[in-house]
Amino acid sequence: MKEKSFREVIAEAMSEEMRRDNTVYLMGEEVAQYDGAYKASKGMLKEFGSKRVIDTPISELGFSGIGIGSAMNGCRPIIEFMTFNFSLVAMDQIINNAAKIRYMSGGQWNIPIVFRGPTGSAGQLGATHSQSFESWYASCPGLKVVVPCNPYDAKGLLKSSIRDNNPVIFMESEQMYGDRMMIPDEEYIIPIGKADIKKKGTDISLVSFGKIMKTALNVAYKLDEENISVEVVDIRTIRPLDYESILFSVKKTNRLVILEESWPFSSIASEISYFIQNKAFDYLDAPINRISLLDTPAPYAYNLVNNWFPNEKKIINAIKKTLYLKM
Repeated sequence: MKEKSFREVIAEAMSEEMRRDNTVYLMGEEVAQYDGAYKASKGMLKEFGSKRVIDTPISELGFSGIGIGSAMNGCRPIIEFMTFNFSLVAMDQIINNAAKIRYMSGGQWNIPIVFRGPTGSAGQLGATHSQSFESWYASCPGLKVVVPCNPYDAKGLLKSSIRDNNPVIFMESEQMYGDRMMIPDEEYIIPIGKADIKKKGTDISLVSFGKIMKTALNVAYKLDEENISVEVVDIRTIRPLDYESILFSVKKTNRLVILEESWPFSSIASEISYFIQNKAFDYLDAPINRISLLDTPAPYAYNLVNNWFPNEKKIINAIKKTLYLKM
């Protein structure tokens, strides 16, 4: 075991897969000469050379299309977006090509490609650089969507994503790249589509994913001191979603709060809420509650960001409300 940062394990996962399979390559803005915008590809150009670690112009539509075409011809590209906010200009390639070619070709072509980069808010970056697109991409059949919350999960899930024969949207966070964790020396893989119970509990289920999972766990341990036992479920992959793990937890605790770093309308929380009321209505002792961003574009002012973004107080209030406790 060795302590490593999130950015280190991203580079490590990609490098291990590139050593294992010479059809894997990395392409994106500043991934080569600069070692990645967030140093998440540090040292890879030196090891693999410019044919497998490729700097691109600022043209997400162009290099995403090149990656999809190469995936159709036997390669396994990793496409890095400096932020998923910039993936919007590549939406036609991702949605109308990567997600649909296998279906439209009757299975003649696989598209083994990973689109990875930061998602969500990273602080005071303004409305066009602070958006979460998990629900956008997850709503499209043909795409898998992965959002890890820590370095250990990130490495195992990224390796699985690179080996997958389907297009995978792999979402990180600028605010997680410095997070550190003990990582095994030996190789490990985490399967796509399997949630993880980050903390066991008996009173209420708190379901979340991504970097806000750290806040969820902080709240859960704080509430232990008030004799409120919170089970924290990290869904890890948005599509395919591990419905059964969520259902099992809710049947045990009989209450559900969903925490999401996204807008409330048409959210992942909406999908989970529908599923639980459909499959476990009689197990619920209270209405499902959810915490999300406020339904506005991201503000820039520091005080407004703090109010717009889910915080510990909002989460604690939602949990206590669902437990019918005084706040």
